[in-house]
Amino acid sequence: MIAVIFEVEPHTEHKSTYLDIAAVLREELMEVEGFISVERFQSLTNEERMLSLSFWESEEAIAHWRNNLRHQLAQQKGKESLFKNYRIRVANVVRDYGLDAQQGEER
Repeated sequence: MIAVIFEVEPHTEHKSTYLDIAAVLREELMEVEGFISVERFQSLTNEERMLSLSFWESEEAIAHWRNNLRHQLAQQKGKESLFKNYRIRVANVVRDYGLDAQQGEER
């Protein structure tokens, strides 16, 4: 499993536009083979910073999403006008465990 961590600081006046675009893209994202899940978080220490955490089955699935035309157009718009700053990190999940239906056993 692979995690993609997308930190973004949209320009204040473009935050709602960014969130609208993300909501539209989410519907398409859910259809990508190899996509597992995504959640968005707001920073508690910096109101301007948000984080999107997505999980994927493979690098190929991530590449498929990265090459999606609507996603590319959204990225371009973000870089050109919506974002003050952003950072993307891609990481392999080494372990994944917790209290769930398996009573805390590692998956």
